[in-house]
Amino acid sequence: MAERVVSLGERMVGDGRPVFIVAEIGINHNGDLTIAKELIEAATAAKADAVKFQKRTPEIATPEAQKTQMRETPWGYIPYLDYRRKVEFNYEQYAEIDRLCKEVGITWFASVWDKESVDFMEGFNTPAYKIPSSALTDHELIRYARSTGKPLILGTGMSTMGQIRKGVAVAGKDNLLLLHGTSTYPCYPEELNLRMIQTLRREFPTVPIGYSGHEVDLAPSMVTVAFGACIIERHITTDRAMWGADQAASLEPTGFEQLVKGIRVALGDGVKKVYDSEQTAMKRQRRFDGG
Repeated sequence: MAERVVSLGERMVGDGRPVFIVAEIGINHNGDLTIAKELIEAATAAKADAVKFQKRTPEIATPEAQKTQMRETPWGYIPYLDYRRKVEFNYEQYAEIDRLCKEVGITWFASVWDKESVDFMEGFNTPAYKIPSSALTDHELIRYARSTGKPLILGTGMSTMGQIRKGVAVAGKDNLLLLHGTSTYPCYPEELNLRMIQTLRREFPTVPIGYSGHEVDLAPSMVTVAFGACIIERHITTDRAMWGADQAASLEPTGFEQLVKGIRVALGDGVKKVYDSEQTAMKRQRRFDGG
């Protein structure tokens, strides 16, 4: 059986490798490059492996029925399409993001929502593309992103097993990663369904499986590692009370740092040992030496 490992830039991601932790900035910057830079620096300080953005061509990626829907935003009561334009960065802004990520030494990449966004991102040397859960059934986009030769990460939220199987068949299993997740922000604990990670591992035995978490707390994301998740993605924000649909399901910098430490430190190496901190309890409580 082929090894369940994919190369993301300079890192090998998969079974037997350290968990790859992605700080999903997404659109939590609300179109403000200063906030985006703050989040890159916060993710770096928390020792995340990568930050991820979302790239859309608003006129293409916005569903037709939603374009004229009015919405309350920080820019006033405006059509949804205008809001989508407000939170998109242009090439010069992404060039600044690229520069900063190289400066601080953190990998970055983006979810791509349409073919034009793939073309846009080809202007940067990012190591992979993510196909968001909402686009898992956009087989034309999957094929187009795959044509770049870069690894693909497929989100599986809001999808049936049949749709997941079809998306994987279209993408091909080479250089592919799958992320389990539930597309509710924030997600209810009873709908996290973390055992789906094991289901996906059985269904696709050569594909690294990960988790895109939208819950409020930290524990479920840590638990997924025990189920075999080798890549974990959580949203990061400067303030969970900030305006934006994803903010409430995000972690602030301190919380993200706790998540990384919990994954990196608490997992250990799987080798049983007696720690120095246990010696006092052992001397006080143990009656027999079992050899």
